[in-house]
Amino acid sequence: MKPRNNMIRLRQFKVAEKHRQVMQLETMIGEFERMANELDAQIVAEEKKSGITDQEHFAYPTFAKAARTRRDNLSTSIRDLKQQKEAAEAELLEAEAELQKAERMEVREARNDDDTAQTEEPRKAMIG
Repeated sequence: MKPRNNMIRLRQFKVAEKHRQVMQLETMIGEFERMANELDAQIVAEEKKSGITDQEHFAYPTFAKAARTRRDNLSTSIRDLKQQKEAAEAELLEAEAELQKAERMEVREARNDDDTAQTEEPRKAMIG
């Protein structure tokens, strides 16, 4: 296998890995958002059941307090994951650009090899 084929395969692997990473982050963000929405519904239900919506009230439900804390933590995690996803998408675009550059280089080198082979054949015919 030619070295340039190895380079292209390496770039293809890098693109595939970055794409997988972006998809994994999207999945995690979606799952965290779903969990946060479920916690919101549980908080509303608990507040409705107790009749107390003021978080500073001494009888505010402990479960609702804990669910709010968990939801806030999930929101922070979602923000962080979105930042990671943006960075991963930028890396993916960079990897795709490198792959395209390597593929163009291979086409150019293959064309040069073909041109070189065609110019050498007539010389051999003249000599022999």
